[in-house]
Amino acid sequence: MSHYKTILNYFDNRSTNASAESFNAKIKAFRNQFRGVKNVEFFLYRLTKIYA
Repeated sequence: MSHYKTILNYFDNRSTNASAESFNAKIKAFRNQFRGVKNVEFFLYRLTKIYA
């Protein structure tokens, strides 16, 4: 019952959050590729250059 507005939004506008989920999966894969990164600032820089 708490999610009925978002469920109905799909049927009204045919919009989903698939693009956001895909972007999150890309970030997760990128993060797994660079495990143990000590320079977080550089990691975020690389992330924005690749996916922005």
